[in-house]
Amino acid sequence: MTNKLILSPSKNLQTKIIAIAVLFIAVIAISFAAIFIKWSEVELSANATTFNRFWIGTIIFLFWNSFNFVYLKLSSLRWNQESRKDNPYTKNVILLLLALGFSALISQLLWVWSITQISIAISTIFHNLTPIFTTLTAWLLFNKRFEEKFLIGMAIAIVGIMIVSIQDILQIASGKISGEIAALFSAVFYAVYLLIVEQLRTKLNATTLLMWSCLTGTILILPVLIVTGEQLFPYSWEGWLAVISLAFICQFLGQGLIGYSLNKLSAGFVSLFLLIDPVMTAVEAWIIFSENLSLLELIAFLLVLLGIYLALSSQSSIHQE
Repeated sequence: MTNKLILSPSKNLQTKIIAIAVLFIAVIAISFAAIFIKWSEVELSANATTFNRFWIGTIIFLFWNSFNFVYLKLSSLRWNQESRKDNPYTKNVILLLLALGFSALISQLLWVWSITQISIAISTIFHNLTPIFTTLTAWLLFNKRFEEKFLIGMAIAIVGIMIVSIQDILQIASGKISGEIAALFSAVFYAVYLLIVEQLRTKLNATTLLMWSCLTGTILILPVLIVTGEQLFPYSWEGWLAVISLAFICQFLGQGLIGYSLNKLSAGFVSLFLLIDPVMTAVEAWIIFSENLSLLELIAFLLVLLGIYLALSSQSSIHQE
């Protein structure tokens, strides 16, 4: 019997609330991603923006994990505790880590490129259709079952998020279809990424997973940039600020907290909760740029929150080991 099965209802609720709070902070962090990407692409290509996000992220996670390793070692010596000697890097784990880095890289490349083709709003909408693919993949590959309440909540939330940009969606130019397709496939690969993280969280902590993910992505994309002769690094302090912010705020803080929450919540629910991302982007635009929110958009936001509430109240939102 696992620990999750013997937790009292009150303890289970407390764990869930903490995980949701952490996830909400993560959403706030990643909601700035599209803005930083658009800022970076003034100087860099989509590939180079992704490359800088990953190599800077690798350094940040490496520093964090090294500090954490030393801290744990000193703590074990202080309390005369033996450190764990089991090796988590089995063949299966290594293969999953490679798949994790590949899926993260492809998802980012497709999304970043789509932003150069279509508006940030439309790209973010299609990129955040991840719950559909997360749920389908979990059902097909892992034979996971979802409660009817969870599926209804997911449908309501997705309808709500589509309403946010319904006018832009209806006005999609025929020449921009490739941008929508790229953003949609970025959602597919991000769904795979979330499911792999969910599988590996019992073996490795979130920051270790993200370090390997960033390192793998850096190694895979660097040869492409060298062959194509694209500029690797920004040439101004504004460009450097954009990619550093993207790596630290969105990759380290945002994705790191998402990885942490996947140890407590299911990948299906986490991807559904991330539908708040476009909502947060709209709210940020309202606060920073004084953009008005229409009645239709407010109704859409309420639908998203209602859908997330229904999904949260179901058992399918909890990560099952």
